[in-house]
Amino acid sequence: MNCAEFSSLKHAHADGELDLIRSLEVEEHLSACPGCSGERDNVQIAKTVIKTPGMYFQAPHHLKARIRGELGLEGARTNRAPWWRLTGLRLAIPAACALVAVALVLLGLTWNSREKQLVREVVASHVRSMMVDHKTDVASSDQHTVKPWFIGKLDFAPPVVDLAGRGYPLAGGRLDYVQNRPVAALVYQRRKHFINLFVWPAPYDAAFSERIAEVDGFNLVRWTRAGMEFWAVSDLNKSELGEFARLVVGNDPVEADGNQENKGGNTNPGTGLK
Repeated sequence: MNCAEFSSLKHAHADGELDLIRSLEVEEHLSACPGCSGERDNVQIAKTVIKTPGMYFQAPHHLKARIRGELGLEGARTNRAPWWRLTGLRLAIPAACALVAVALVLLGLTWNSREKQLVREVVASHVRSMMVDHKTDVASSDQHTVKPWFIGKLDFAPPVVDLAGRGYPLAGGRLDYVQNRPVAALVYQRRKHFINLFVWPAPYDAAFSERIAEVDGFNLVRWTRAGMEFWAVSDLNKSELGEFARLVVGNDPVEADGNQENKGGNTNPGTGLK
């Protein structure tokens, strides 16, 4: 399959309308073509935006009945509706379209351009790791095995915490590639759900509140801490994924050291996670 063929099939693929053979051909092409993978991610994000609650106008029953009557689908009336009713309907349709367009623009402003690209990349990396069963390069529940494994492979040391006692056991780690650089992907479990925690140096040393998003059925939580940027991605529900993020922060050795240093009553700078 080439890029032109994928372009003609991307919407059918996103909607699950391709047969098994064609779907496998598409997936094989996507695994080797970053450009088409980006197109696929854009389609998935657009589908998620369209499905967002509040994007739909629920027409009242009397309006539905009137429209169906005008179309002759059911209960068609002998006499045409008064002109002012038809005029109101014609005016309502463009108005509804305008409201949808405004909502799309406002939703698009929720994430800046850099963040949108990151959302696409981390979700795509998470999905690939699940599809090809390549969740880890080093499979271990021992943080003292996983953390040293990254030495010499990355130009930073990712924080690795043990959350088995809180119901989020460590499964291992692997190298991944986000924002044109190698990053650490730490893999945790919650029952039968897997969480990919992507970690790399933040572009600026600042802490901010977590951002939560949902893309094509996957939930994401993002935060920064001690000069590192974190992205947690999973099909786990938002509540538990948020709990996982707070546990990572609370068990961060940097956080623990900061608490010790601030026993005199000073406020310890946090991540903004609530």
